[in-house]
Amino acid sequence: MVKHIVAFKLTGTDAERREVAERFKSALLALPEQIDVLRSMEVGINENPAEQWDVVLTAVVDTLADVETYAKHPAHVAAAGLLAGHKEARACVDYTF
Repeated sequence: MVKHIVAFKLTGTDAERREVAERFKSALLALPEQIDVLRSMEVGINENPAEQWDVVLTAVVDTLADVETYAKHPAHVAAAGLLAGHKEARACVDYTF
């Protein structure tokens, strides 16, 4: 199994970042029903004002190849598109467990 963990730092005011994060979270949480290689999806929105990152997701798939399948799936591409114009930075770690 592979965990695909991605953190995003968004641009805009606190309210704008929160709105984008909430829409993004909703879209991501719908993905396991749409992408057969996706075993699970967890999404968190930062609540600690002392921290700089806004959203983190943890997806679980069977293989590293499945990470690519998930990334290219039209439903994932549409969800990622919600961050267009709002993404300042992205960090990712994929590891086998």
